[in-house]
This record gives sequence, structure tokens and C-alpha cells, in this order.
Amino acid sequence: MSLIEKLEPILLAVAALIGLALGHFSGLSGMLGPWVQILLVLMLVGVFWDIPFKDLKKGFSDLKFSLTSLAINFIWIPIFGFLLAKIFLSGSNDLQIGFIMLLVTPCTDWYLVFTAMARGNLPLSASILPLNLIVQLLLLPLYLWLFGGLAGKSDPLYILWQVVLVLFAPLLVARILFALSSKRERLNLALRRLFPGLRFWYLFLAVLCMFAGEGATILERPDIFLLLLVPVLAFFVLNFLIVRFIASLMRFGFRDGVSLNLTTLARNSPVALTVAIGAFPNQPLIALALIIGPLIELPTLALIANVLLRLGRKRGVPGYE
Repeated sequence: MSLIEKLEPILLAVAALIGLALGHFSGLSGMLGPWVQILLVLMLVGVFWDIPFKDLKKGFSDLKFSLTSLAINFIWIPIFGFLLAKIFLSGSNDLQIGFIMLLVTPCTDWYLVFTAMARGNLPLSASILPLNLIVQLLLLPLYLWLFGGLAGKSDPLYILWQVVLVLFAPLLVARILFALSSKRERLNLALRRLFPGLRFWYLFLAVLCMFAGEGATILERPDIFLLLLVPVLAFFVLNFLIVRFIASLMRFGFRDGVSLNLTTLARNSPVALTVAIGAFPNQPLIALALIIGPLIELPTLALIANVLLRLGRKRGVPGYE
């Protein structure tokens, strides 16, 4: 994990603060709105650039692991997230949407770092990556349609257009550019610098622009971090224990169980945030929930990785001495 990746949640919070200040003290906020969609498309081209779709069949190398992981990520967690949102965030539909969107998008990158930290089965964890991305892309229109009802936007054509614009158009552009440049070294290097190399900064600027335009709404709710703290921690702690039980029930080895834990705990906040900004541009509390979530998630995942490491040592698992 690079320094930028480690600092990503903090830097996005900084972007939000800069945007709030810019919107409050200058007259630029109205001019920045159109840039949000453009920056998000550029960011997602970078996200989709390096996804190893050619390795999709590896996701079925261990069918029991793959099916268990998919069932937890795309059946259990959406139900669990919805229940937590209703229990802890019933006072705000926007926070419910942001919280649920955080949970229904499994991570496709940094969960591998925490898996390595906890000495899980890294090749097995990596094999599920393209499968997780494809399934969440296919299910996001359904999730957005369901959440759109909470936000007052249940028009399926509107939701479908937003998904095409925000997700599938950048995916298509990324794969075309990747194919065209794969045998041209200089072009490939230039495009990699432009898209994967700058993808975080596109997201940084998109968050800044959005918060500059919607700062008044956000400044009315300084309590949001505390509201989200309990349900986010509840998700990580309870889901950690539940998945440990499932791993034992399915008779996974310890290292495979570690992989299952971290594959089903880490969330894909950049993609969820990008979709939220595109689909709900005038409801900044949804995006704010998706910025605050990773501030809680990353230290919690580091702690869980350490717990798993200690547990492996205590049990005398080979490789944990």
C-alpha cells in the first residue's frame, strides 16, 4: 500500500474541508458543479485500468471459497447493512443510503494488503478480485434502484442511465485504451500516468467540487461522524465474528478463513463514493457518509489483521511462528 493509499481517507476528508471553505468564502461553487461528473469518469477509467479480467476463471479455482465469499458479500451483508441502517440511522435517509452503499461494494484492492499483514492465503484472496468487481457492477443498478426509493428517486430509467454514465462508460473506455496501448510501450506509459497514476487526485478534486457546491447542507450536520461511528464499528465487529463462525462451519483452514474474513470486511469506498456523487449529486450527506466510513474502516481493519495474526500464533498455525 502506497503512502497515498494509506492516507486516502484523510486526504478525502481534507478535500471535503477545502470544498466547504471554498464554497463558503468564494463565489466559485456554482461553477464547479459540472466538473464533478468529468472528474469521476476520469477517476473510474483509472480504477478499471488494471483489473485483471483475464483472470476471472481463477475466481472459481476454489469453488467452496468463492461461493461462500459471494454469498456473504452480496446476500448477507446487504441484508445486515440494511438492518444496521434502520436501527442506528433511522433519522436520516441520506445517511442510510451512504452507509448501505459503503457496505454493498466489496473491496477490490487494499483488502490484499490486510490479508498479507494477517498472513492469509493471498493467492486465494487475489483470485476473487475480478469476480467481486463484476458482480458488484452488475448488482449496483439494483441497489441504486432500491436506495433511490429512500432518496425519492425510484425511476428505473434514471437509475439505469446513471449506472451507464458513471460505471459502464468508464469501464468501456478503460478497456479500449488498455487494448490500444498494450503493444505500444510509450503510449501505455503515458496513459498509465494519466489514468491509474492520477486516479486518486481525480477523486480528490471531485469531492472538493461537490462539497464546495453543497457546503451549506453539510455544515448543518456536525454530528454525522458520531452517528456513523456505532453502526460502522458494529458492522466490522459483528461481521468479523459471524464470518469466523462460517469459516469454521465450512471447515476452511486457518489461512483460508483469514482470507474469507478480510475479503468480506474491506469495502470499496472509492467506487461507492463515485456512484453516490453521480447518482445523488444534490444529496451531499450520502457522499459524506462514504468519506467518513473509511476513516473508521482502515484502523479497524489494521486492528483485525493484528488480532488474526495473534490468533494464528496462539494456535501454532504453520507460518505464524
